Amino acid sequence: MAVVDHVTNGEIQNTGKFERQPNHFVTPFGEKEGDLAVEAGRYRLLWAPVCPWANRSIIVRQLLGLEDVISVGTLDPIRPDVPWSDWSFTLDEDDRDPVLGIKLLSEAYKKADPDYQGRYTVPALVDLQTGAVVNNDYFNLTLYFETAWKKFHKAHAPELYPEELRKDIDELNAFIFHDVNNGVYKAGFATSQEAYSEAYNLVFDAFDVLEERLSKQRFLFGDYITESDVRLYVTLARFDVAYFNGFRVNKKMLKDYPNLWGYARDLYAEEAFGGNTNFDAIKRHYHLCCLKTNPFDILPLGPDLSIWKEKANREHLSKDPEHKYRYE
Repeated sequence: MAVVDHVTNGEIQNTGKFERQPNHFVTPFGEKEGDLAVEAGRYRLLWAPVCPWANRSIIVRQLLGLEDVISVGTLDPIRPDVPWSDWSFTLDEDDRDPVLGIKLLSEAYKKADPDYQGRYTVPALVDLQTGAVVNNDYFNLTLYFETAWKKFHKAHAPELYPEELRKDIDELNAFIFHDVNNGVYKAGFATSQEAYSEAYNLVFDAFDVLEERLSKQRFLFGDYITESDVRLYVTLARFDVAYFNGFRVNKKMLKDYPNLWGYARDLYAEEAFGGNTNFDAIKRHYHLCCLKTNPFDILPLGPDLSIWKEKANREHLSKDPEHKYRYE
């Protein structure tokens, strides 16, 4: 199997540090001049279950009831055998997305910009009128779903980004992204001992902070799930099955943190979280495709995933133990 790096030359610095490429298609959704139009049936969300950034967009889409508003195309966890970093629709009949008719994610990117030179990343929203990617801004996409797309939310949709908490949520999201979500990649893709050690410590220092925070409250902002919980969850769900050994962030496993581990299972018990967590795809992607250290394509049998179904027993930390969401 040909393995193509998840990184471009420009993402590895002279120090050996990994610095993620900026998003290219970042036009926001909204009603201002130049914004992307908010229209039901206009866009298709392309995702891969292995990708944490894409995973959180799918979770929020379901929580808000946008399934009939924004369609979804799913990419294979194993990258195609091409000499660049791409994703393919080999899960579909004739290896083509049934709506867009394309075989590779790069085709939608090239329709938007024939000179595009970056990695082809998910999530990517494609305009069905043109077949071109119009937004791949993974950092802000779920925020758009929660705000600009509000008129299409289902009745009694959860409030994931309450106005009075937005400043605090944004600050915590930045911490989660730099130290946890992207922190594991900084460790995994580092090409120097110093860069790896710095990222390793960044991740586990953050885990210590979050472990303490979750010892006093059920979710990151108290009684109810917010945008920040979605962002943290997607990394926790991948930690023991992929990052711990694959990215060498191996000080402790997630299950060694009582509060983080219980919190992750509390979220996993929700259909939008657990139902959109594909451990098999995650394992196959990271161990058979992403990592250069597995030349014989041996898929690990562990860890035991049945423990994710054990009850979390965190209701006592909430003033509203019967509910996990604040509703609009």
